[in-house]
Amino acid sequence: MMNREILANRYEVQQQLGKKSGRRTLLARDLVTGDLVIVKLLAFSSDFEWDDLKLFEREAETLKSLSHPHIPRYLDYFEVNSPTYKGFALIQTYIPAQTLEQYLQAGRKFTEIEVKEIASSVLEILIYLHRLNPPVIHRDIKPSNILLGERSGNSVGQVYLVDFGSVQTVLAAEIGTRTIVGTYGYMPQEQFGGRTVRASDLYSLGATLIYLVTGTNPADLPQKNFRIQFEQVANLSTSFTKWLQRITEPDLEQRFPSATEALTALEQPEYTEIKALTFGKPVGSKIQLTKNEDTLEITIPPVGFQSSMIFIGFFATSWNSFILIWTIGALSAPFPGNIPFALFSLPFWCVGFSMIYGILYGLFGSLKISIDYQQISLNHQLGKWKIPRRRSAFRESINKLVYTPKYFTKDSDGDKTQVPAKLVIWAGVEKFEFDVNNVTIQSEAELEWLANELSDWLGIEITS
Repeated sequence: MMNREILANRYEVQQQLGKKSGRRTLLARDLVTGDLVIVKLLAFSSDFEWDDLKLFEREAETLKSLSHPHIPRYLDYFEVNSPTYKGFALIQTYIPAQTLEQYLQAGRKFTEIEVKEIASSVLEILIYLHRLNPPVIHRDIKPSNILLGERSGNSVGQVYLVDFGSVQTVLAAEIGTRTIVGTYGYMPQEQFGGRTVRASDLYSLGATLIYLVTGTNPADLPQKNFRIQFEQVANLSTSFTKWLQRITEPDLEQRFPSATEALTALEQPEYTEIKALTFGKPVGSKIQLTKNEDTLEITIPPVGFQSSMIFIGFFATSWNSFILIWTIGALSAPFPGNIPFALFSLPFWCVGFSMIYGILYGLFGSLKISIDYQQISLNHQLGKWKIPRRRSAFRESINKLVYTPKYFTKDSDGDKTQVPAKLVIWAGVEKFEFDVNNVTIQSEAELEWLANELSDWLGIEITS
């Protein structure tokens, strides 16, 4: 034991709280402020690995960047070189609360209402972490890493998320080496392969909640097709059972994609069913949408032949034929007097070609919107040829999603004019607009569906 030892001439060790392979967690008193603090120590022991130091330093850097009332606050980080201990120390604020694991070991039972309250609190913390730039993934949510304060009135108590020793940013996961961390029973399938996404934290939270409602470690519960079979052991409402099933889905495509959506579905049990009915892909739509945790792509194909194209084609042919005759006549006049007449025809040629382009784009043109962790881009294509009209903006600058249903306006004479539905993705001062027309998106149902898909994937509320 290192009792009464003073680290960095400031932190007096009071007691050891935990110990595991080269790490110790200590309770100490800050001799400057008089406050109790938590000291996490990483030792240069016989089983020391450089990956341990990388994770330890990442925890310190992450805590330093976080600011949330229910997450420990970073205080200090330094090297320890005393006669009894050599390594590194991370100092963080002390939270006077027990872990959920300690409550369970003491025999405490949690009601469904209490478990839902704990779930909501942790999801609020995850919404904060996952919306950071780059998003922060905890990677080791379990009962021993969630603290629960004393009951307060009807509240189950304040909930805190601790131990960021396994934390990873989405950016680090993309460009760095992948280290498998986590705790068996609380890790989703993708984490075993070294891949961690935002929804991985949701699975770990779900497994933790299953422990609370069953009193059994999820690793000890039976599994079928990698799904935790908890239903027979827990006495829960149908809606909460379905919610737990979805948050612990082994398949990422079936799991809640974001903490925001998981929280909405928890608070409004009917949300999932209504959403599926209202915002599923409209029948007959040719728009293609593909997504995973890293990228989302929307491809809007050509609208194909429309009867209106016959009239526009006929008019464009007549128009361009007339301009051609005019231009030939102008050029046949003596030089240089013919130049002004020839130049006069240029705007009319532009109008003529734009009509032809409109027909060709309707028959062969497609639009692709791509969003990944770096940028949002919009590309036009005519058949196999890319049109040089590419627009892009940084993903981190996407801050608003505005959907406006169709509405009517009146002019000075009182006549009504219909304004089509519109969807705008704001990325800083850049905006990417889509509306219902005869060239790209043909129905309001499709635009509404796309708005909700983008909202879910980006984790941004739709502003009407």
